[in-house]
Amino acid sequence: MIEVASKTSPTGPPKGSPINHLLKLSRPKQWLKNVFVFSALFFSHNLLSGEALRATILAFVSFCLVSSTVYVLNDLVDIEKDRAHPVKRHRPLAAGVIRKRTAALYGLFLLVISLGLATSISPALTVISLVYLSINLAYSFWLKHVVLVDVFVIAGGFVLRVLAGAAAIAVVASPWLLLCTLLLALFLGICKRRAEVRLLKAGASSHRKILDEYNPELLDQLISLVAASTIMAYSMYTFNSPQGTAMMYTVPFVLFALFRYLYLVYREDRGGEPANILVGDRPFLVSCLLWLVTTFGVIYLQTALPLRVLL
Repeated sequence: MIEVASKTSPTGPPKGSPINHLLKLSRPKQWLKNVFVFSALFFSHNLLSGEALRATILAFVSFCLVSSTVYVLNDLVDIEKDRAHPVKRHRPLAAGVIRKRTAALYGLFLLVISLGLATSISPALTVISLVYLSINLAYSFWLKHVVLVDVFVIAGGFVLRVLAGAAAIAVVASPWLLLCTLLLALFLGICKRRAEVRLLKAGASSHRKILDEYNPELLDQLISLVAASTIMAYSMYTFNSPQGTAMMYTVPFVLFALFRYLYLVYREDRGGEPANILVGDRPFLVSCLLWLVTTFGVIYLQTALPLRVLL
């Protein structure tokens, strides 16, 4: 039986069933980040392979579960600090609608299922999942307090997602894919730090001590540097792609998506939750979809498309 704390939420009486509270604790909206698991499948020409697709889907589910384990752990560690945050205080643990013991058992349950599923797919995937878990354990108790290292750890989690997808189908992820993933993840992570600093302002350190080490000016310079590096790295990849220079046709969509994201960060202060931007901003979503369709055409339908004629 699931224990639900009798303590009243800081924003009023607890609402929803215990199952809903546990689901919210898992942060299913954040599972969107795990689409990076599909990167190796997509770029290795295996998207149309039923066996490879099945293995990648299972790897995706496994990584969703292990990432939810990490979210449960973070909420357990940061419960008091989350209560000082204007948004995070609504999370089940911080709001007092789920007990710590229940959350810990739930996190352990998710971890066991995740590792069992990963082992059934590939031993390498199990190792990557354990590395991801270990790094996030170190992050929760230590690395999140080390300036700049904290955002690199977050970015490293995205690289591990790509490697997990590659391990699931026994292919090698290209250096270009790993580099572009790292840079993009750094861009998102730094934008999120900027949003936290601006949202919490003078009370930032009461939620997360490391935020004292950042200021908007530093973060703005880092965002500019990483955004430019991301564009350069992706452009260089398209010039040297195995598909030939036809991949250059995808660059405008990447440029627009990054520019749109910067607009949302600087004009609408929406950098705090990248997942919300992807599903909630139509121009950004359309640009991503156009990139996906064009890239699919270049990789899988190139013989049927007159892309090379224009070069």
